[in-house]
Amino acid sequence: MVKTSANQDSFLANQFISIACSTFRRIDYAVLAITQMENPNGFVYNAMIRGFVHCSSYPFRGLLLYLEMLREQICPTSYTFGSIVKGCTLIYDLKLGEAVHGHVWKFGFASNLYVQTALIDFYSNLRRIDETRRVFDEMPERDVFASTTMLMAYARVGDLGSARRLFDEMPERNTASWNTMIDGYANVGDVEAAAVLFNEMPRRDLISWTTMINCYAQNKQYTEALTVFNEMKSQGINPDEVTMATVISACAHIGALDLGKEIQLYVMQNGFDLDVYLGSALIDMYAKCGSLDRSLVVFFKLQEKNLFCWNSAIEGLAVHGCAQEALAMFSRMEKENIKPNGVTFISVLSACTHAGLVEEGRKRFLSMSNDYSIPPEIQHYGCMVDLLCKAGLLEDALELIVGMPIEPNSVIWGALLSGCKLQNNLDIAQIAVNKLMTLEPNNSGYFTLLINMYAEANRWSEVGKVRSTMKVLGVEKTCPGSSWIEIDSRVHLFAASDKSHPCLGNIYVALCVLDEHMKLVGYQTEGGLM
Repeated sequence: MVKTSANQDSFLANQFISIACSTFRRIDYAVLAITQMENPNGFVYNAMIRGFVHCSSYPFRGLLLYLEMLREQICPTSYTFGSIVKGCTLIYDLKLGEAVHGHVWKFGFASNLYVQTALIDFYSNLRRIDETRRVFDEMPERDVFASTTMLMAYARVGDLGSARRLFDEMPERNTASWNTMIDGYANVGDVEAAAVLFNEMPRRDLISWTTMINCYAQNKQYTEALTVFNEMKSQGINPDEVTMATVISACAHIGALDLGKEIQLYVMQNGFDLDVYLGSALIDMYAKCGSLDRSLVVFFKLQEKNLFCWNSAIEGLAVHGCAQEALAMFSRMEKENIKPNGVTFISVLSACTHAGLVEEGRKRFLSMSNDYSIPPEIQHYGCMVDLLCKAGLLEDALELIVGMPIEPNSVIWGALLSGCKLQNNLDIAQIAVNKLMTLEPNNSGYFTLLINMYAEANRWSEVGKVRSTMKVLGVEKTCPGSSWIEIDSRVHLFAASDKSHPCLGNIYVALCVLDEHMKLVGYQTEGGLM
């Protein structure tokens, strides 16, 4: 093109710039092409602006090119504004976006459907819901894409009431509209409403299935997430990496090791790239399911490792009591120039707690803010309190709590109370319970713990006082414990006093047999099995 002067042809230059950016992601070739042109027209400018905004990490350069376009007295088009509004979204600049909005009015695009939809998306991403609604209300015509973008705006700020009203009023809905509503309900924890919509959908795509799986997973209904995944496969829908990462995470939370192995085999057999997202999910899953060796094999096999992979590996080592190995992994991460975050230090401090490394824990805790400018959060203080309590340093733990720059929550005081039980320190335990009575007055666990401590010390009058306090406050034991067990790749849930399991009769027969065996060897059970 240069040899034949075809590089001055606006049509050919436009095509070259578009292909260079979208197909080859070579923004440098596109820049070279436009700088060699003597009189680029609006189409060339539009292609280059779009390249800067959509195909590079320099959206601001697209906005500068727009100003150059105006200086050359070339009128912008709807495609121009579509790209520069998107650029304002990417750089998260409200003032600049409002200035561009003014230009939209100035150049006569205030009623353009494409441009107005871009503005809705811009204000929505900046969570300016009033401005978003104003643009939407002023649109002379709306299509399904504009309405869906408005749905996303409502969902983003958690206004599902307005979103549902708009959804019900829409004359036409596409799959994205349904997906947006399901995801919105998932984010506010309304799993039932999300499931109803999912079942009513006329057509479901991969995003629909993944959204519903993620809905169950993020609301801790992991078995339901796995059920939807199996239904998805039976419908002939092929999952992607996002789906698989969510499913693997669900296996991790319920300890379904055999099912997790099957899913990894599915990943390998179906040609998925073991990227950082799938890799970190597998590392976490195997570690939580008790297979630390498999977890580390996946970690070391990964070609590329990001912070999430390192965090998963360090946490896996920490929860398995491999404190020195966890700290060594952290040091290795530092040598790889991977900057830790707050999650990393939670795992590091947990490792120190498991091994009783008090001084090492203190050093790492100070290193957070001193070396990495990471301000300690409530979870980090919880780890430190736990570490000090298990080492018998209850006074140090109490001093740390009192000096916290943030208000201690029930987890912090609960950790101190547990430490008092371990060390049999009733004085500090009473301080912790007094705080917990204010923070969680209906939590029976803390009262029960204090009762047990007084009983062990033969302070029966104090036991009676605590029980009287519980009676006055109306505190009763709630939220029975539950557990999962995996048998033949099926996960069974058991909860205290629950009689819904289909094998209930067999379970109680087995328990009665065990009860008799225990009595034969000298154990006496309290109460009855029922």
